[in-house]
Amino acid sequence: MDFGRIKHILELARWAPSGDNEQPWRFEILGDQKVRIHGFDTRDRVLYDYMGRPSYIAHGALLETLRIAATGSGFRAQWSLADASDERRPLYDVQLIPDASIHPDPLLSHVEGRTVQRRPMKTAPLSDGQRQALIDAAGDDFQLQFLGATMQRMAVARLLWHSAHIRLTCPEAYPVHKSIIQWRARYSKDRIPEGAVGVDAATARLMEWVLKSWGRVRFFNRFLMGTVVPRLQLDLLPGYFCGAHLLVRPVRKPVALLDWVNVGVAWQRVWLTAAAQGLHFQPQMTPVIFRWYARAGDKFSSESRLFDQAVELAQEFEQVVGAGSDEEFLFFARLGYSGAPISRSIRKDLADLMHR
Repeated sequence: MDFGRIKHILELARWAPSGDNEQPWRFEILGDQKVRIHGFDTRDRVLYDYMGRPSYIAHGALLETLRIAATGSGFRAQWSLADASDERRPLYDVQLIPDASIHPDPLLSHVEGRTVQRRPMKTAPLSDGQRQALIDAAGDDFQLQFLGATMQRMAVARLLWHSAHIRLTCPEAYPVHKSIIQWRARYSKDRIPEGAVGVDAATARLMEWVLKSWGRVRFFNRFLMGTVVPRLQLDLLPGYFCGAHLLVRPVRKPVALLDWVNVGVAWQRVWLTAAAQGLHFQPQMTPVIFRWYARAGDKFSSESRLFDQAVELAQEFEQVVGAGSDEEFLFFARLGYSGAPISRSIRKDLADLMHR
């Protein structure tokens, strides 16, 4: 196997999803059949990377995407956590094994096309066959709960409305919001382009100006109801206008780093299966993340009221899905039918993702 074939596999693997298009990984080719992935988390600078969990989930999505990509070249990919790993910079070793019995994974053709739809979708319900395909994709270690009835979608839309208030008024979240959008762009290699954010042009111009400083954000939020329009466009309306919301729960609570990596493995298969079923998709993780903070008693902000609001949000979330406070939530998303987004995050060039 030559390096060209490895690079072809990595060119596909790099299309794996990650929060805010962070791409928390770098590739190192160790031999003609071995790749090392240098993972990292962003918890020190990103409020939403609670204990590195979202980064680990992204690592899992990458590893599953690499496995799928390898099948297109007739290889079986086996990965393991390297002995030298630490939790903030885990190393994953991937062995690419030639296997004449391997056929291209049915999800291979959806790796590059899978994307995020942040705008409202149709409220047409998912079919029983689509739901079963997503359940099968997740595997036996995970439980999928669908919230598609009108009242359920209304309840989730309210939940997202309340979650967005915490998100938009939290000073610790501001640096993330300021940096993740590439304004006046249709595509972005390392951020979210403006066209994919999900707001109209006038709101985008206002957001661009307001996000120049936390002082502007605080002023608009306090005196001009600055959270109302973005919450309406980004949370309330999309929360209602979709086919269903999807909550993923574990059969057994994740404890170790690899447990969260395996969440990402399953999640990528679910997302790609949704694409194969003709469905569009949007992760909506902030309610899950604020619930993680609340249930751990972790006061994430200098504004103490925000932690109290997160506790209330956790209780609301549990009521909506019929869960106890001790039950783990892993991932939350909405899905449904819509036209393809005309704007999307792309990825850094492979050369920029190589370990140095």
